[in-house]
Amino acid sequence: MPEMDNILSWTLISECPIPSDVNDLLVEGEFAVAAYKTFRDSAIFTNKRLIVRDAQGITGKKVEIYSLPYSSIIMWSTENAGKFLDFNAEVELWTRAGHIKINLQKGVHIRKFDKLIANALLK
Repeated sequence: MPEMDNILSWTLISECPIPSDVNDLLVEGEFAVAAYKTFRDSAIFTNKRLIVRDAQGITGKKVEIYSLPYSSIIMWSTENAGKFLDFNAEVELWTRAGHIKINLQKGVHIRKFDKLIANALLK
């Protein structure tokens, strides 16, 4: 598989409650499964896609929303240092649109996150 340039890179800090306003973004039959805090906003896993809300600018009033349908993910990988030195981890997604890198801080359990992706893509 040829090397692709990184299109996007996100950092997830910790798992958080699912924001109530995400329901405005969901289609019929879609529901939120888990949410993670980013530096300025959140990433929400649904049963159909990954939604990343990115507040921009100094005030954060401008919000960009990324929507990644699971059907566009071709392959993924996870990398971490192991149990005792697990201060951060990396997830890479290869999609039809390109390569996406997700950095996981120590507040995100890599195996739980890996299982979340596997359940989304393989069921």
